Amino acid sequence: MGFAWRPHSQRAAEAAGRIPRWRTQPPTLSISPASRFLFKFPPVEDIRKTLFQSLHKLVVKVGTKILVTDDNKPAVDRLDHLAAELSLLHDRGYAVVLVTSGAVGVGMGTLGYSTRPKVLAEKQACAAIGQIRLMHLYSEAFAKRGKTVAQILLSGEDFRDRTRFDNIRKTVGTLLDKGVIPIVNENDTITTDEIKVGDNDKLSADVAHFLEADLLIILSDENGLYTKNPKANPDAQPIAVVPRITSEILKLAEEKPGSKVSVGGMKAKLVALRQATEAGTPAVLTRGHGAKLLDLVEGKPVGTLFLPNPDKIRGVKRWLAFVSKARGQIFLDDGGVKAMKSGKSSLLPAGVREIKGNFKSGDFVEICNGDGDVIGRGRTAYSSVEVNLIRGQKSHRIPELLGRKGPDEVIHRDQLVIY
Repeated sequence: MGFAWRPHSQRAAEAAGRIPRWRTQPPTLSISPASRFLFKFPPVEDIRKTLFQSLHKLVVKVGTKILVTDDNKPAVDRLDHLAAELSLLHDRGYAVVLVTSGAVGVGMGTLGYSTRPKVLAEKQACAAIGQIRLMHLYSEAFAKRGKTVAQILLSGEDFRDRTRFDNIRKTVGTLLDKGVIPIVNENDTITTDEIKVGDNDKLSADVAHFLEADLLIILSDENGLYTKNPKANPDAQPIAVVPRITSEILKLAEEKPGSKVSVGGMKAKLVALRQATEAGTPAVLTRGHGAKLLDLVEGKPVGTLFLPNPDKIRGVKRWLAFVSKARGQIFLDDGGVKAMKSGKSSLLPAGVREIKGNFKSGDFVEICNGDGDVIGRGRTAYSSVEVNLIRGQKSHRIPELLGRKGPDEVIHRDQLVIY
């Protein structure tokens, strides 16, 4: 694929000028050595400086392990350092949104928990206590640098409903126009599995989406992505740049969560980074302890850079692709995958091999190839029971199989996005 990128914001776009179209077709990846990930790339600093030359809107996500100590107390020094770095960016003219974890972790210390509670009500009680404490610390840390912050608590439903989604975007846009730094967290005090975003890595990608951010920065307890788990493998090599997050890249991540107080691990971060980059937003994964964010946005070689997909998804289809919560999965045969990859076809029952999950007509589902890799997402015209009855069949047999007339396609191409 040819690589060209322009920032989302109008102000940045006007200043961007022409950007080189590097040829960055990712090679067939062999996990080792690390240099394979940089095949056919110009120097990494050149990529960063060109890519970051016109940044304006930034989303920065900070994890619980940065903000909470091992004994579940607020890491006040680290939080203050983060506020200083974000204030410096704000002083330089960047519009900054902070997505923060840590409310449950801070509340755990107050209530005497040593590990994250498994009972929902207990976890929500920790969040209720921790959120107000966390925001008080943020407010004080930013105020002494002359900055005003705003608290925004969200649930998954705020993103999945288009009206609420648009309202959030307008509200955050107004705050940024007024020079305020919005601080976003999931509303853990009231969320259940049905309305949960997922984790705050996913939340940061959702925020980058509705904000149409120019860069997503995820601050972790690692310096970036490695060829192996660096905690268990001394020979693990850092990866400077990832052209696209493929299934091979996802395999670099361990499945297990990060710690006794946090939810996400490296896998969750990579999934969120893939969401952002596929939608056209570049991203950086780097260490949060002592992070120098101004160095990062000025193009210094900090962390791992994830390049954006130049064929960015826009508008309603972008919302369909990434924000909507999938209620199930539809697996395709090779012919169905080929038809989807053409980009011009609706999903017909003939290409469906199997399904997973229970979903209703109108629900969002993931579309997967035979290996289980997610290749797209869409809004189904049929329930899981109905799709199971018509899978593998020609569309003209739908009335016979279901006992009623219905659409010829399981998912119409206007309600379908292929990555």
